Amino acid sequence: MNNSKMSFIFISLISIIFFTSCVANNSSVQHPSSLYKSNDYALYKKGKENSFSQLARTQLGDEKWVWKIEDANEIEILSDSALVQVPLKDQNIGGLFENGYQSVPILCYHKFGPDRTSPLTMPPDIFNQQMKYLKDNGYRVVSPADLLDFLKYRRQIPRKSVLITIDDGYKSIYDIAWPILKKYNFTATVFVYTNYVGISKKALTWDDLRELKSYGFSIGSHTVSHADLTKKNPDEKPDDFYHRITEELLLSKKIIDKELGQDTIGLSFPYGRQNRNVLKLAEAAGYKIAVTVDRGSNPFFTNPLALNRDMILKKEMKTFISRLHTFNNVSLK
Repeated sequence: MNNSKMSFIFISLISIIFFTSCVANNSSVQHPSSLYKSNDYALYKKGKENSFSQLARTQLGDEKWVWKIEDANEIEILSDSALVQVPLKDQNIGGLFENGYQSVPILCYHKFGPDRTSPLTMPPDIFNQQMKYLKDNGYRVVSPADLLDFLKYRRQIPRKSVLITIDDGYKSIYDIAWPILKKYNFTATVFVYTNYVGISKKALTWDDLRELKSYGFSIGSHTVSHADLTKKNPDEKPDDFYHRITEELLLSKKIIDKELGQDTIGLSFPYGRQNRNVLKLAEAAGYKIAVTVDRGSNPFFTNPLALNRDMILKKEMKTFISRLHTFNNVSLK
């Protein structure tokens, strides 16, 4: 909305407030009503009946959209007399602003437990600290489908969006990570390689994955055998290599689709490795979004099949916080 239009709105609003303040209100029951409304926005006076959550329910249809109101107002705590903007349509779908653009970090974990010597094992107390930091600082966890809508310039997502991913399919996802995520009302995306599912007590079962999915987790493919999709075996002929890699992508998707009753859209490349041919095969297999382990965040113009992702290996907070890059400061005037 341009500055001239906003100026007109607020001049009109001041007149409305002045007029309504001079009129006696004979009704003992006050219903939430807008002070100004267009096709794009409505303006309300904040109060007990006009909390952000209440406005999300009454004006946007569900409290889950409260982040749209929070992002539109950019103020965490407003007085009861403050004016609240309620966006009635998606605004700024690509996250472009005069001073920069939105970017979405993707965090990568593997397993959880007390072992502090293994770089791939995250201790529960540290993971809890990390999730608490996300919650306390207004980050919102999105799904691969949400992120894909953002990357395809189809839908607005929260300004401080983050995608939490967990690779391989260890049982500690169910036993340790899930209870911590649940405490903060978060979900995650789990990428499994299908040969590992149910293979031992250390691995997730299909029933575990169904339960996680029913809670709101997203389940994606990590191929069939966790093979490096860019590496040809010794003495392997080019045609055999092509068919083996194709099978890794197609069969894992087919198995997950059948076991979980879904159309699997997400892929995590084993070891994060991919090349142009692998990307083509992944797209042909039906994947819509795929992650590497190349460090960095993801603006909307990132290739959905070659997304950046930060492995969370260090068991402290400073590095974790540095990975939460949600905005790129650059003049777009």
